[in-house]
Amino acid sequence: MAQIYLPERTEEQNRPQRSPIPSTTREQRETNTGPQAAITPTRQPHLADVAVIVVLVGVVALIIAAAGRATAHSTDTVISLSPAVLPLYAGFSLLRMVLAYILSLTFTLVYGHVAATSLRARSIMVSLLDILQSIPILSFLPGVVLALIAIFPNSSLGVEISAIILIFTSQAWNMTFSFYHSVKTLPLDLQEAATVYRLSPWRRFTRLELPFGMLGLVWNSMMSWAGGWFFLMAAEQLTLGNRSFRLPGIGSYLQTAANRGSVPSLILGLGTLVLLIILLDLFIWRPVVAWSDKFKFEQTKSSDTPESPVLDFLRRSALLEQFTTRFWRPFMDRVNLLLDRIVPGSALPLTTEGEAVPRRVTAGTVAGWVVTAVIVAGALFGVFNAVKLLAQVSVHDWGQILLGGLLTFLRTVVTLALGLAWTLPLGVVIGTNPKWSRRLQPVVQVVASIPATALFPILLIGLLRLPAGIEFAAILLMLLGTQWYMLFNIIAGASSIPNDLREAARVYQVTGWRRWKTLILPCVFPYLVTGLITASGGAWNASVVAEFVQFNGKTHATLGLGSLIAQSAANNHLAVLLASTIFMAAIVVTINRLVWRRMYNLADRKYALG
Repeated sequence: MAQIYLPERTEEQNRPQRSPIPSTTREQRETNTGPQAAITPTRQPHLADVAVIVVLVGVVALIIAAAGRATAHSTDTVISLSPAVLPLYAGFSLLRMVLAYILSLTFTLVYGHVAATSLRARSIMVSLLDILQSIPILSFLPGVVLALIAIFPNSSLGVEISAIILIFTSQAWNMTFSFYHSVKTLPLDLQEAATVYRLSPWRRFTRLELPFGMLGLVWNSMMSWAGGWFFLMAAEQLTLGNRSFRLPGIGSYLQTAANRGSVPSLILGLGTLVLLIILLDLFIWRPVVAWSDKFKFEQTKSSDTPESPVLDFLRRSALLEQFTTRFWRPFMDRVNLLLDRIVPGSALPLTTEGEAVPRRVTAGTVAGWVVTAVIVAGALFGVFNAVKLLAQVSVHDWGQILLGGLLTFLRTVVTLALGLAWTLPLGVVIGTNPKWSRRLQPVVQVVASIPATALFPILLIGLLRLPAGIEFAAILLMLLGTQWYMLFNIIAGASSIPNDLREAARVYQVTGWRRWKTLILPCVFPYLVTGLITASGGAWNASVVAEFVQFNGKTHATLGLGSLIAQSAANNHLAVLLASTIFMAAIVVTINRLVWRRMYNLADRKYALG
């Protein structure tokens, strides 16, 4: 059953009428337990407590080691290809991924909520999100890296922060689009229930929007995590002109092995990465998928639900239970009360005559105006400098940019068509069949998390022997980097089909193409649009590493907009880099406006559950 939490009405809110909505569930009453409630531990110490303590000690040790290395007086590191360093390198990369994911998740929840609920800010924020997801990761390199190195000149902390920010740019947009779409397509009856209970914005977010969007957020988190692995090599080994900035990690290990043409080291590093991905899937993503199934929006509970032995094992931990009951729930109760007071309610206060009291200008409003003015001033300053830089781009360079944009556009169309041809049927099978989901979901998660940039040097050896091999190689790498956006969103859409609708289809014997037309495609369509939007933006980003490849000391490139961006970043040609980036962003935003935005509106208008 969907766990959409609605609080009990207060005495003040209960004056006009009694709500027809049932009372809270057992789980909800446990969640609402206040800090003064009696706490009776029900679990005895278990082996799970030992596992939790060991993990905590390992995490603390890794953080201490990373902090010591980040404050070292060096902005460059010699990457060793010794197998002995792989466990430490894998730990460093994992820590960067976790920090980038926390940053991405925070951005997703705040940005997605505001964009979906604010009518005035929506058009600007969605357009800005289109632009941000269309800017390639390498376009962030010069400004971000040089600025942070200037702030932290005598340590590698600036390079570390740069890597985390660059990984963030490969994770955040996909999750944000998913959460934005979930909030936009909230069923009308749930919105009416929130209005009846007069939920504050914070309570509406935590008890309605977040639970309803949890399923899509989990699956897109897995996809974003895989996207982070894809760009890990570029984030951990940065090259700007004659300067090189390397960080110890599994990405820099693979990049160094590829540059030296060391196939054994490449295979060994790839094997370590695959092992790390399998462990993460077993101990993190499978438990999260099983836990998130309780947020599925349906009227009747399905008999087949995802299971995770690791989640069942952790639920036996007395240490986690004590942490939850003695710290986490009281802490969240205080946070909820505080935010209910700080954030204004969903309805304006009423006068004795029943008229709404107009809001007054507060210190927060003035602060918002000041922040807006600072942002606008900074944007104008950036535009002024960008125009000065664009004046240095020659006519010949503009011609190359236009031709490269056309060629990359054609490769993107082919990539999306090839990806959709196999992800749609497989995603529906995985999402609608629990037996196949248990078998294929771990395999898909592992395969999707293997960065194509790590496999590509090995594949490139064979592909370059074919006629126009670099063209096939570019499309293949773009496909390997973007097809998972579609697959994971389709799985999320198929798995969110309410069980009562499936039972109705079985009762009325709706099978074959009719079942696809009346049940599967309408339910999956909103998620498919999200997948196509992020896959399209991901394909343009992947073109940067697909059209310009370095292996064994040699450079293999094909004409395209991504190749121009990669070469400009490597040679520190900022004018061409800026012009290429702006042109790519313009293409992506135009496509989003003419194609994907209309499909989004169709999904919101015709295919939203309600």
